[in-house]
This record gives sequence, structure tokens and C-alpha cells, in this order.
Amino acid sequence: MNRKILLIEPNYKNKYPPMSLMKIATYYKSLGDDVTFFKGKLQDLVLNDTYKALLKQLYANDSSIFWEKYKPEICKYLKKGLSEEFYKIPLVEESLIINSLLKYYRRYFRNKEYFYPENRIYDKIAITTLFTFYWDITIDTINFAKQLCKNEKDVLVGGVMASILPNYIQKETNIYPIIGPLIKPKMLGDDNDIIIDSLPLDYSILEEIDYIYPANDGYLAYMTRGCINKCKFCAVPKLEPKYKNYLPIAKQIKLDEEIFGAKRNLLLLDNNVLASTRFNEIIDNIKLAGFYKDATYIEPNTFEIAIKNLRNNLNDKAYIKCIVKEYKRLIEKLGKNAQEIYDLLDEYYLLNADTATKEAILSTYDFIKDKIKILYSEKPRKRYVDFNQGIDARLITEDNMKKMAEIPVRPVRIAFDNWKIHKIYEKAVRTAVKYGHKNLSNYILYNFEDTPLELYKRLKLNVDLCEELNASIYSFPMKYHPIEDPNYFSNRDYIGKHWNRKFIRTIQAILNSTKGKVGKGKSFFEEAFGKNEQEFEKLLFMPEVMIIYRFYYKDNGITEKWWQCFNNLSPEKLAVAKKIIETNDFSSYETTISDKDILNLLSYYRITRKDTEKELQNKGIA
Repeated sequence: MNRKILLIEPNYKNKYPPMSLMKIATYYKSLGDDVTFFKGKLQDLVLNDTYKALLKQLYANDSSIFWEKYKPEICKYLKKGLSEEFYKIPLVEESLIINSLLKYYRRYFRNKEYFYPENRIYDKIAITTLFTFYWDITIDTINFAKQLCKNEKDVLVGGVMASILPNYIQKETNIYPIIGPLIKPKMLGDDNDIIIDSLPLDYSILEEIDYIYPANDGYLAYMTRGCINKCKFCAVPKLEPKYKNYLPIAKQIKLDEEIFGAKRNLLLLDNNVLASTRFNEIIDNIKLAGFYKDATYIEPNTFEIAIKNLRNNLNDKAYIKCIVKEYKRLIEKLGKNAQEIYDLLDEYYLLNADTATKEAILSTYDFIKDKIKILYSEKPRKRYVDFNQGIDARLITEDNMKKMAEIPVRPVRIAFDNWKIHKIYEKAVRTAVKYGHKNLSNYILYNFEDTPLELYKRLKLNVDLCEELNASIYSFPMKYHPIEDPNYFSNRDYIGKHWNRKFIRTIQAILNSTKGKVGKGKSFFEEAFGKNEQEFEKLLFMPEVMIIYRFYYKDNGITEKWWQCFNNLSPEKLAVAKKIIETNDFSSYETTISDKDILNLLSYYRITRKDTEKELQNKGIA
């Protein structure tokens, strides 16, 4: 008998689909198992499982009714016991059996009987983990999910957080996770020689869930694994301790295209691709995969791909859901001309994934197939390659930048983790631009061993390089927190030795206005971060509302009044005031401060965003 496998990604927001679960899906399906992928509220998962168990019983007692039509009413009743929903369900008054079934499963769901060992339906559950600041939601997910598995030892936990903090996870869940990638046979407990990490991704499982990943229009791959560096702030040495020089992808991408349809971009998650001694082969393989310079892409017909995969029994629940979404897009696209198609789809119950059937989809295919083509553009679009984790400035050379110009990399991400390497970084940028890489980006680590001024200098250098080289560099300042420290791994409260809470809040307030990134444009940068180091230091101490609503407070003169108060304090008084400002806590400073000048200065820090927004609304500005 085939096993029931449940793959779970906790219900946090994240950009990239879970590659590990996509490979695990391929693995279990190759063994003939029934695989389900879930991301969402686990209460909805068990509600749906309860509904499916009830559905079998309803059909066993009366198969003349299309029970799926009543799923909304049935689920509302199961979830809340609402009598008005109960009496919308067929036969509840005529049939004692139907009536009793509904009431039984309502009690079953309300009393959480799905947790009872005899009621558990999953043979294996695999849960992925990501960032440590998702600690609470991840631990809650594991502890909930393990009560759905027939045997707790068959709950598998892996991924980034699990590999970094295995002992802490075991303490909270009684499950010791799998550490690192699945690079050896039998790591999931089965007796075979399959290496899961080498398997292709099952992109079909992404169609099973409602969550849409922002980076969903690209192939996901690695061409190297690990990193030759051992940076103190980085977890890669633990996650991927051995550096692998070359993992070709061209053949697999061609196969993925045949099965799942072409994807526009190529997203590579290598941690240090330039360290590979086979870098030229990597570039050639990317070109072979269809990502050569000026390569274009034509959007595939998603409907036809889904039909093909339905006929091949690839993943019925995923592709039924996919096709229903395409039907709805078609009706929206046709607008007032959609009546004929709407009537047909409605007649066959094809406008809802719960009522749509494979048979109905295939029987209406000939009528729909030509009409649905209007959803897909024939216009070629440029393809791009993204080495998403960045490349190492210290390893950039004339040769590898020239070679990289053979593929459409956009953006070129170059890490700029500290000011000490600014000369190396600047040379790297100039080399990249020389060979045509004018769209650049970088991650800028702060709150580690840097000072706030060093952050400013790195950002300003990028702006200056943009101006000089006529390039575009988008910087993404990223706040460091120690992911293995038990005091901080589950939150973002860590403050670096050269930082304090006020400085952190200042940076966050500035980035709030820039949407988290700093791009080209000298005037914009100078307004946001200051024209020089002195202006930046002024911003560090400026009240938060005067940063967020800077034009309002600047125009009404309040910012200038604050600055005069700040500068008019004696060095001794200013030192006292700064200690309080740096805590970013202005709730009770009167208990320790009595000096009128200091109190006057601190009063500006009690102006809240709520007060400001109310004031703006009263003046008709907001």
C-alpha cells in the first residue's frame, strides 16, 4: 500500500520555493507514494482532511448527490457548528444517517480527534525550516504536525534553521533534525541508494498551495555548493561544509521545460560561484541551458501544460487547481464576452477547484483550447540569470567578468560586508562595469563589527560609483543578528558593539522611506542619509518622526528647533542626553533627569507617529 506523505513549509512569508521539499516530493513519488504539499494554517489542513473523510462516508450512503458542491457549507459547519450552514446541506432532515455523519465529524473536528493515534493518516511528514527569527512559528508547526503522523519517529525536520540549531529544536519538539543537505542515501530512513539532493525539483507541488512565491518565474538550481570562506557571520560552512566545484544543470533544465513548461529566468543559489576552478564550464553549461547573452523567452501555454500533465497523471490535484485558475483568468480577460464560456464551465462545475474533475476538464478541452490562447503572449521577453547569493569581490578578475558577460546576468550581486575591503570592492565594480555589467546590486551587512559611519561610507561609495560609471547599483542593507546565540536566534534584538537601539531604529526609519534599498541618485541619497558624515551623524540622533516625516517637520521648523536644543547643551549635559537617546526608550526619563535643558531636548523624542499622522490628517495633508 502506498504511503501518505505530507510535506510542510511553515506559514511564514518567504521569497523562494522550498527546493528541499521539491526534491523530496520527487523522491517519494518515485517510490509510488501519495504526496501532499501544504503551506498555510494547519487548522485548514486538518479541516480539509476531516471534510475528505466525511465526503467518503456521504458518498457511501448517497451517491446521487454531488456533495462537493456543498463543501463551503459543510466546512463552515464542521469548523463552527453553525445551524444555518447545517440546514443548507442536502438530506440532513430526511436522512438520519447523513444527519448523524455530519454531527459526528463536527465533534471529531471540534474535539481535535484527528490527533488521536488511531485517526492519524500520514505515514511520513517532512517539514522544512528557514530563518531562525521564524523560530516560534516553525516550532509550533512541528509540534502540531507531529500529532498528525502515525509514528512520531517518521516526522522529518530539516533545512537551514534545523541544521544550525538541532539541539534547541530537539529540546522544543523531541525531534532531532536532519543536518545539512540530503547528500547521502538513506537519510530519510528508507533502505535504498537514492541521493535526494541530486534529484530534480517537482515544480508541480507549488500549484497545490494558494501561496504565491515572489520568485516563482524561474528555475531554481545550484551549480556549486558551499564556500571556501569561513566568515564569522555566515552559516554556510555548517550548512554546506564541503565545497563542490561544478554541478551541471543544462540537461535537467531541458527536462524540466518538457514537463513543467519553460521558465523565464534562472535563479542560482550558489554561495561562492567564483571560487570554482570550473567557472568557465559553469558559464558554458548555463548557455547550453538556454541562458546565453540576449536570450529570449516566450510565455508557455500554462493551460496546455496542465492538460498534458493531467493526462499523464502527474499531479491531478495540482493541475486541476491550476486549470481552474486559468479558466477564471479567461473569464476575466473576456469580460462581457465571457457568457458562453462561463455557462459551459459553470454547467460542468469547473469554476471551483473543489468541484472540478479531471473528466470534466478533459471533456470540455476541445471547446476551450483555442479560446484560452488569448491569455498567453507571443511576444519574446528577455531572460536573466541571477546569482542570488552574490559573488565574491575578492575573486573578481578581468577573465571571469569577461566570461560572465556571455550570459545575461542581472543584477550582478557583489557582497560588500565591511569597509576594510572597499578598495577591493571598488576595483571589482569597475571591472564588472568594464565588461558590460552595469546593473549591479549588493547586500551590505551592518550591526556586526562595523560602525554606523562605515555603513554610510559603503552606501555613499556605491552612489558615487553610479554617478561616475553611469551604472546602477542597488544596495540592500541587512541587519546582522547572531543566529546561534540562544538569547537572539528567535528574535531580531541583537545590538552590535558599535551600535545602539536608536541607531538601529534610525537606519530602519530611513530604509522605510526607501523601501529597504538604496539606489542610484545622489540627491535622493543625500536627502535620505545626509550629504556628508556630519549630516549622517545628525540623523543618527534625530527623533524618529522627524526622519519618517522629514519634510513636514523640516518645513514647519520643528527639526531646526530640535537641532538647536541638541547643540546648545553643554558637553556634559549632551553626554547624559545621548545615553538616554541611544536606548530609544523615552517612557520614564523624568525619574533620573531633572535638568530643564535636557528635558526640553528629550521632549522631542516623545512625538509619536500616531500623533503626527493625526496632525497631518487634521491639516488635510495625509
